[in-house]
Amino acid sequence: MTMPHHALEITLTRPLSTAELRHAAQAWPLAANHNATRLMALVGAKTPERAAHRLRRRLAAWLPIDVITTHYPDAHGQLLLNLAFPPAVRTALARDARHAGLTLERFVHEALHRALNAHADQEAERLDRAVRHLLAHTTPAHLMSAVGHALTRPLEGPTP
Repeated sequence: MTMPHHALEITLTRPLSTAELRHAAQAWPLAANHNATRLMALVGAKTPERAAHRLRRRLAAWLPIDVITTHYPDAHGQLLLNLAFPPAVRTALARDARHAGLTLERFVHEALHRALNAHADQEAERLDRAVRHLLAHTTPAHLMSAVGHALTRPLEGPTP
């Protein structure tokens, strides 16, 4: 039986120099984004969890790894998030998880979901305020026309 391979994305705490990237790529084949702040790796393991653990163990000494995630969602649309907390943070989180009657993993999972939901709510509110502001100065038809026009143009970088 062949071992499944998992596409993993490594988010770094800072951009890598060319020499650092070359050195790390000797330990594991890696593909970098344009500014070497995110890397991709293909890892053979029975599960995505084992793949992420294996990759972190192999590269932690060479790279300033922040987070490792699966690149593709699983059957439930979920991505694996592999975090390595500093000992003091891990101890504090474990204490808070115990007080909440949860495992550390479940505690972090629920905290992340709350934060993501709060962010989505804030973004929806921000967009609602922006649209209301635009509608105060134009008609809905003109606004829809402008949105349609903007969506059909290629995306450009931020304007100064």
